[in-house]
Amino acid sequence: MPAPDELSLFARRLEEIGAPYMVTGATAAILYGQPRVTNDLDVVLSLNDPARAALLRVFAETEFYVPPESVIRAEQARSHRGHFNLIHHETGYKADIYLVGTDVLHAWAMPLRRRLSWGDGLEIAVAPPEYVVLRKLEYYREGRSSKHPADIRAIREITGVDEKALAPWLERMDLTELWQELSSAP
Repeated sequence: MPAPDELSLFARRLEEIGAPYMVTGATAAILYGQPRVTNDLDVVLSLNDPARAALLRVFAETEFYVPPESVIRAEQARSHRGHFNLIHHETGYKADIYLVGTDVLHAWAMPLRRRLSWGDGLEIAVAPPEYVVLRKLEYYREGRSSKHPADIRAIREITGVDEKALAPWLERMDLTELWQELSSAP
C-alpha cells in the first residue's frame, strides 16, 4: 500500500467539510515554485459553527489528534490569529489551521484562491501566489530564513505574480523595500 501523502490526508477532508479554505505556506510555495521539504501543511480556513461540526466529524479522533471543541470555539472567537493543529496519528503529519477571523489579507485572498489538481481526481484550493509571496515576505522580515527568498524567487519564475495586485499590499504591510531588495537579488 502506498504511503499517504500529507496533502491528500487533509485536503480530502477539508473538501468534505465544504467550508472555504486555502492551502498556503510551504506547500503552496512548492505547488507554485519548486520542491523542497516541509514539516507541516498550512491552511487558512473560514470556520463557522456548522463547519466546525463537520470538521469534528471528518477528522475522526481515531485517526487524528483534534483539539477539544471548546478549544476550537475559543480560537473561532478570536478576531485575529485564531489557530489550532490537526495531527494524523499514524504518520505524524500535521496541519496548522489558521482561521480567517478579521485578517484583511485572508479576506482578500480567499475569493482569489485557485483550484489545482492533486492526486487521483482531487482538486484542492490553494492561496493565490501573491498572498503566498506576501506572507513569505512577512516571515522573512521576522526571521531572515533563507527558505523564504528562495520560495519567492521560485514562485516568481515558475508561476509568476501579479505585481499590480501585489503593490498596494506591499505598501500597506510595509514590505515594499524588502520586495525591491529581494527582487533585485540574483
